[in-house]
Amino acid sequence: MKSAVKITTASLFSLLFPSDCRICGSALVHFARLPVCESCLAQLKPLDGVLCRICGEKLFSSHVVGAEGPLCGLCRRAEPVFRRATAYGAYEGALRELIHLFKYERVQPAGLLLGRLLAQAAQNMQMPQQTLVVPVPLWSDRLRDRGFNQAEAIAKAFLRLDRHSSIQLDTSVLVRTRETASQTGLTRRQRRVNVRGAFAVTSPGRVKGRSVLIVDDVMTTGTTAAECARVLRRAGAKEVFVATVARATREVERIMVSPVNAHGGIRGHA
Repeated sequence: MKSAVKITTASLFSLLFPSDCRICGSALVHFARLPVCESCLAQLKPLDGVLCRICGEKLFSSHVVGAEGPLCGLCRRAEPVFRRATAYGAYEGALRELIHLFKYERVQPAGLLLGRLLAQAAQNMQMPQQTLVVPVPLWSDRLRDRGFNQAEAIAKAFLRLDRHSSIQLDTSVLVRTRETASQTGLTRRQRRVNVRGAFAVTSPGRVKGRSVLIVDDVMTTGTTAAECARVLRRAGAKEVFVATVARATREVERIMVSPVNAHGGIRGHA
């Protein structure tokens, strides 16, 4: 009887409120604020496999695992300015499309889900209770065109999950000082040059001696996060963590920097 009622209710909903999943296009049979089907939501899975213990990059060889844990080649050569970076899932498939729904099509309920995914990614970082959350800022022109900063919105959704937490949000202490070119199609070195000097701390006293968590939607090579961490450390921050919803794996990164896609095939990220 319950199954029959459920099927009847779903059929009635489809008849009265016809809608399609914004990711796969299949018909939605349940009412929800987020127009994404259960099948697509089930594809949102955390990163698995061997991950660098510092930058969180997915590694593809067991030879990188040392006595203290896995470490990528870049972190072996030079320790990053941030203490640790983490991401929920790979920047591909349903997660990539969900981020685009929020970021470019302004499907606001997607931001709440992205905030929950960020919280899952950050829960094992062992951050101090008084950590200051700082979203990566947008250049003023881009902020005006887009209408909102997706990193700030995700950070707010993340903090709303635990209103009793002593973690604080600061959306003005870190600013962009100049416009930067799209990172799409650039090499890792070119990306570093592109963002060098593009950020500044407005009030060093607000970060001095504090632990800071940088929040963004996607991490590709980590150059933007590293530059933000660098200026925060120079301003006196005790330590810097980085948390993003998605992380580009090496396969995805190769596609994003290929000559074909450098001319607009895939939207760029930091």
